[in-house]
Amino acid sequence: MVKENYRVSGFFVFFLIHASVIGAGALSFQHFMLDLSGYDTWIVVLLTGLSLHVILWMIFKMLGNPAKDVIDLHGFLFGKSVGRIVSLALVGYFLLLALTVFRGYIEIIQIWMFPHFPTWLLAFLLVCILYYAVSGGFRVIVGYCFFGLLFSSLLPFFLYFNLKYGHVNNLMPIFYHPVRELLASSKYSGIFFMGFESILLYFPFIKAPENNARWAHIGLLFVTLKYAALMFITFMYFSEGLLQHTFWPTFVMLKVIQLSFIERIEFIFICMWLVIIIPVLCLSIWSCTRIIKRTTNLKPTWSLLAILLAVFLAALPFDDRIKIHGLGVRMVEIGFYFVYAYIPLLFVLYVIRSKFSRTALKTVQPDA
Repeated sequence: MVKENYRVSGFFVFFLIHASVIGAGALSFQHFMLDLSGYDTWIVVLLTGLSLHVILWMIFKMLGNPAKDVIDLHGFLFGKSVGRIVSLALVGYFLLLALTVFRGYIEIIQIWMFPHFPTWLLAFLLVCILYYAVSGGFRVIVGYCFFGLLFSSLLPFFLYFNLKYGHVNNLMPIFYHPVRELLASSKYSGIFFMGFESILLYFPFIKAPENNARWAHIGLLFVTLKYAALMFITFMYFSEGLLQHTFWPTFVMLKVIQLSFIERIEFIFICMWLVIIIPVLCLSIWSCTRIIKRTTNLKPTWSLLAILLAVFLAALPFDDRIKIHGLGVRMVEIGFYFVYAYIPLLFVLYVIRSKFSRTALKTVQPDA
């Protein structure tokens, strides 16, 4: 079991769930989803958010009583040796997730602020920040999640000014797209919620998680409503034709704000967004180091350096918009099957195995 001094109170799950899914995708998902479901995308957002509550319920059922992580679950279902191999495969998933957010934010800086700034230098600076944050441990990361929520909650106040120029008629007609198209586009709606799966690793760090599941569901509901509100504001402000040619509509909407002492308020917002994406990157990278620590003899310090080096080197070949967009699409597809296929599969196997097993699933090893 995880030692008591390394665990956090159950209500912090609200901040962890929220911070783990608000990434760089929140700045461009309106444009990304437009070709799939048009101005009915807000329906897809709500449906995806509701469906993830079921996935979250499965996770709490599998990992609760006693609290454990997915590594223990793999060992219980597949045996110690095979379970270790399956767990190590998850390092690739969380590494790809971190790379997607990492490279996406660097692209935003290069396009909006410093177009001639070399990728390797921005990547190196960001890696240094991540090393400082992740090396502090899980409780420090939870602190970043708290501040990430505070900063991201300022966005609706900034976008309030766009409502004055919005047109409700842009949202009509509702249910213009058939249900089949809405369900098909939900495959790519995971760009809204990628990252919450890290709860599979930090679950044992929550005090009495089986009694605090409501905070996780409240956090997921809060994010769903925030995305839906952002969708509504974007669609009211942009016409469909204009939104098709606007890749970062959230930043474009911020340009409406005019202040006498600030010329480019979107610059300030881009810097603020660094505080918002740091928790996403930290949780993904911490998940990688956690898996390596539990399945190998490599020390977390060395595994953290190896993961950050891998992210740094992997980000360099993605040097244009097409490659970065392709990386995001592949991550969304992989994330969809991981959340909606692999996690339910684990749940079914867990139910079957628990029913016929005489021994309860225990935590594999005590650690911090």
